[in-house]
Amino acid sequence: MANTFWGRIAGAMIIGTMLTVSAAMPAFAQTVRVTVNGTPITDVQISQRVKLFALEGNSGGQKGATDQLITEAIQMAEAKRLGITVSNSQVDEAFLQIARNINVSQERLQQMLQQGGINMETLKDRLRVAIAWNAVTEQAIVPNVQISDLALDQQAENQLQAYQNFDYILKEVLFVGQGSSGRSGQANNYRSKFSGCDAAVDLSLGYTDAAVIDVGRRHATQLPEAIAKELAGLNVGGITKPRVVENGVSMLAVCEKAQAEDLTFIKGDLRAEAGNNALEGQVASYLENLRKSAKVIYN
Repeated sequence: MANTFWGRIAGAMIIGTMLTVSAAMPAFAQTVRVTVNGTPITDVQISQRVKLFALEGNSGGQKGATDQLITEAIQMAEAKRLGITVSNSQVDEAFLQIARNINVSQERLQQMLQQGGINMETLKDRLRVAIAWNAVTEQAIVPNVQISDLALDQQAENQLQAYQNFDYILKEVLFVGQGSSGRSGQANNYRSKFSGCDAAVDLSLGYTDAAVIDVGRRHATQLPEAIAKELAGLNVGGITKPRVVENGVSMLAVCEKAQAEDLTFIKGDLRAEAGNNALEGQVASYLENLRKSAKVIYN
């Protein structure tokens, strides 16, 4: 769950960024605008964050930049209280990952930052906070996220459809190669002659580049909806219509079929969704409590 949460944090920082952000800024006299638990936030930091906002398409302006820096100061103070540190190598790796995400080299990203008039450390400072806060989330919040298995069972049962109440043993018949029309023609011919799984391999020998693959046991909830619905309408010895796949044309043959309710996979999806929602709520509550107890002085 924490990884999913971090993925959203990282995504929020890079979505829509054509970062044209600054390597070295000349030294200017700085004025402290806000102090958060004794940590100063200067006018230069705010100005830099405003520029970063603009490059990301964020219209938060000076107020938004100031609020974000205040939040980050609170987050870093909590990380320090919990004994969490972030190494320069972690920050550098995160910086490199942003370059990869926008398909440029690290050197090119640095040039883009410089052209935008933003100090590279402005972005790295924000990355450092995001990494630290992710660690706070994992250490202090994730262990307290509780998901009710009973509630998940009830939700899963409500979501289970009639076509999902089957367990199968399947074979895949694959006509390998490009040219879906030609492959589909052979697949349909094969399908018209198919008499069951026991003869599947022998039948395939009469066709070019046809393979029979043991898929094994699959529950309907593990299969794409369209395939699960089609399989539900077949008896043992049946075979699905040809479907074009990445490496050719595929059909699934039903070797065994039994009634079987299995909520495992539906529950897995529900657990991930419920966990993320619960985590987001608890992270927001945790941060709000930190804000309430923080000493913020505007100069």
